[in-house]
Amino acid sequence: MATENIYILGIESSCDDTAASVLLNGRVLSNVVASQKIHEEYGGVVPELASRAHQKNIVPVVAQALKKAGITKNELHAVAFTRGPGLMGSLLVGTSFAKSLAFGLDIPLIDVNHMQAHILAHFIEEADYSKPPFPFLAMTISGGHTQIVKVSSYFDLKVIGETIDDAVGEAFDKSGKILGLGYPAGPEIDKRAKLGNPKAFKFTKPNVDGLNFSFSGLKTGILYFVQRETKANPNFVKENLNDICASIQYTIIGILIDKLKLATKQTGIKHIAIGGGVSANSGIRQALKDGEQKFGWTTYVPKFEYTTDNAAMIAIVGYLKYLEGYFSEQDVTASSRLKI
Repeated sequence: MATENIYILGIESSCDDTAASVLLNGRVLSNVVASQKIHEEYGGVVPELASRAHQKNIVPVVAQALKKAGITKNELHAVAFTRGPGLMGSLLVGTSFAKSLAFGLDIPLIDVNHMQAHILAHFIEEADYSKPPFPFLAMTISGGHTQIVKVSSYFDLKVIGETIDDAVGEAFDKSGKILGLGYPAGPEIDKRAKLGNPKAFKFTKPNVDGLNFSFSGLKTGILYFVQRETKANPNFVKENLNDICASIQYTIIGILIDKLKLATKQTGIKHIAIGGGVSANSGIRQALKDGEQKFGWTTYVPKFEYTTDNAAMIAIVGYLKYLEGYFSEQDVTASSRLKI
């Protein structure tokens, strides 16, 4: 299927960002994202508002991606899109648009698993970036997912550990809500954690067997802690906010690193890649780098713009599938709970 120059359009609409990207032979020519600020008012993503915003944004975002790439839609070889997992209404907008565009241009349609894309974002062609060798372990951490995946090839991925309740992103956001921070709380906690003492307050790590995760108990522990301390001192949170944030982040990172240590012990694999929006967290990135010295790991951290939801990661999976002839039919449907 390969030709000299292959242009792939990627479309991402799984949650509250409308994104489009054009890749040429695995190299990013454009990566456009339209974010939705309205959800900040509600302390979380409102699905109906998200899908309406996607409908408004998708045409101009795709047009801008093509313009920045310097090509016309008629030069595209395929259209790749996020099939799932995600918010159903949001997925339907991207799926319908991608199907219509591919049909109108008479080019292949390629469906992409959002979580697989976070992992394969490491294979976007970038100067001075070392790609992880197979097999490697991938930790995908986002607002809705926390997984450890054994990656044996582009299309041979096995989930060996995942959350049984809240994802790590939810742990940050719910903790932030308890502390009176805005949404999303993760970046604010990360910023304040740099100014605080990570060992000022001790929070209990959930006891979960194997490689699975649980964060709901930690959230409850933080809630009870804040209630108890503010009862004794109404200004406790305000006076200790940086230390509380540092201690919460330190505990969450400890949970993640403990599971990675166990995964490397069980599999014998010491090449570790991270992906997903929460991997933008500076504390998590530093802990992984520290793991290279402490545990003999080799770690792979993608560029910031490829960690949060973006279409370049969708397009790279589309490119790899295009090379193998893995195309979708026009009757393909969105799946909000799509598994790797």
